Amino acid sequence: MQGEDKKGKVKKGWLAVMVDEDQRRFVIPIAYLYHPLFRRLLEAAKDAYGYHYSSGPLRLPCSVDEFLRLRALVERDTSSAHSSSSSHRVHLAPCTRAKVTS
Repeated sequence: MQGEDKKGKVKKGWLAVMVDEDQRRFVIPIAYLYHPLFRRLLEAAKDAYGYHYSSGPLRLPCSVDEFLRLRALVERDTSSAHSSSSSHRVHLAPCTRAKVTS
Protein backbone atom coordinates (compact mmCIF):
# COMPACT_ATOMS: atom_id res chain seq x y z
CA MET A 1 0.00 0.00 0.00
CA GLN A 2 1.28 3.45 -0.87
CA GLY A 3 2.44 5.38 2.22
CA GLU A 4 3.35 2.22 4.14
CA ASP A 5 6.50 0.16 4.32
CA LYS A 6 6.55 -3.63 4.08
CA LYS A 7 5.88 -3.99 7.83
CA GLY A 8 2.73 -1.84 7.64
CA LYS A 9 4.39 1.14 9.31
CA VAL A 10 3.17 4.51 8.02
CA LYS A 11 5.82 6.47 6.14
CA LYS A 12 6.73 10.07 6.90
CA GLY A 13 4.24 12.47 5.31
CA TRP A 14 1.35 9.98 5.47
CA LEU A 15 -1.43 9.30 7.99
CA ALA A 16 -3.38 6.17 8.82
CA VAL A 17 -7.16 6.60 9.08
CA MET A 18 -9.84 4.12 10.07
CA VAL A 19 -13.20 4.38 8.32
CA ASP A 20 -15.58 3.80 11.18
CA GLU A 21 -18.42 1.86 9.57
CA ASP A 22 -16.29 -1.10 8.48
CA GLN A 23 -13.17 -0.43 10.57
CA ARG A 24 -11.21 -0.41 7.32
CA ARG A 25 -7.76 1.18 7.40
CA PHE A 26 -6.44 3.56 4.74
CA VAL A 27 -3.21 5.55 4.50
CA ILE A 28 -3.48 9.05 3.04
CA PRO A 29 -1.02 11.88 2.41
CA ILE A 30 -1.02 14.39 5.25
CA ALA A 31 -1.59 17.13 2.66
CA TYR A 32 -5.18 15.85 2.29
CA LEU A 33 -5.97 17.19 5.76
CA TYR A 34 -5.71 20.74 4.42
CA HIS A 35 -8.35 20.17 1.74
CA PRO A 36 -11.75 21.75 2.60
CA LEU A 37 -13.60 18.42 2.21
CA PHE A 38 -11.27 16.62 4.59
CA ARG A 39 -11.51 19.53 7.02
CA ARG A 40 -15.28 18.99 7.11
CA LEU A 41 -14.75 15.30 7.70
CA LEU A 42 -12.35 16.12 10.55
CA GLU A 43 -15.02 18.37 12.07
CA ALA A 44 -17.49 15.47 11.83
CA ALA A 45 -14.91 13.23 13.55
CA LYS A 46 -14.47 15.81 16.31
CA ASP A 47 -18.24 15.99 16.79
CA ALA A 48 -18.57 12.21 16.85
CA TYR A 49 -15.54 11.29 18.94
CA GLY A 50 -14.19 14.47 20.54
CA TYR A 51 -10.53 15.36 20.83
CA HIS A 52 -9.55 12.43 23.02
CA TYR A 53 -6.15 11.07 22.08
CA SER A 54 -5.90 7.42 21.25
CA SER A 55 -3.07 5.54 19.71
CA GLY A 56 -3.64 4.13 16.27
CA PRO A 57 -5.34 5.49 13.17
CA LEU A 58 -7.56 8.55 13.13
CA ARG A 59 -11.22 7.43 13.15
CA LEU A 60 -13.51 8.88 10.49
CA PRO A 61 -17.31 8.71 10.81
CA CYS A 62 -18.35 7.68 7.30
CA SER A 63 -18.81 4.63 5.13
CA VAL A 64 -16.05 3.20 2.97
CA ASP A 65 -17.93 4.28 -0.17
CA GLU A 66 -18.22 7.85 1.13
CA PHE A 67 -14.54 7.89 2.03
CA LEU A 68 -13.49 6.56 -1.38
CA ARG A 69 -15.63 9.20 -3.14
CA LEU A 70 -14.15 11.92 -0.96
CA ARG A 71 -10.60 10.68 -1.57
CA ALA A 72 -11.20 10.63 -5.34
CA LEU A 73 -12.47 14.22 -5.26
CA VAL A 74 -9.47 15.37 -3.25
CA GLU A 75 -7.07 13.54 -5.59
CA ARG A 76 -8.78 15.09 -8.60
CA ASP A 77 -8.62 18.56 -7.04
CA THR A 78 -4.96 18.04 -6.19
CA SER A 79 -4.04 16.89 -9.68
CA SER A 80 -6.14 19.56 -11.42
CA ALA A 81 -4.60 22.26 -9.22
CA HIS A 82 -1.24 21.33 -10.69
CA SER A 83 -2.47 21.32 -14.29
CA SER A 84 -5.33 23.85 -14.41
CA SER A 85 -8.02 25.43 -12.30
CA SER A 86 -10.90 23.24 -11.21
CA SER A 87 -14.34 24.13 -12.58
CA HIS A 88 -16.53 22.03 -10.32
CA ARG A 89 -18.08 22.73 -6.97
CA VAL A 90 -18.38 20.10 -4.29
CA HIS A 91 -21.39 20.03 -1.97
CA LEU A 92 -20.96 18.16 1.26
CA ALA A 93 -23.99 16.89 3.12
CA PRO A 94 -23.68 15.69 6.71
CA CYS A 95 -20.90 13.13 7.12
CA THR A 96 -19.28 13.59 3.70
CA ARG A 97 -21.98 12.52 1.29
CA ALA A 98 -20.35 14.47 -1.50
CA LYS A 99 -21.73 15.21 -4.92
CA VAL A 100 -20.12 17.12 -7.73
CA THR A 101 -21.83 19.72 -9.89
CA SER A 102 -20.34 21.49 -12.88
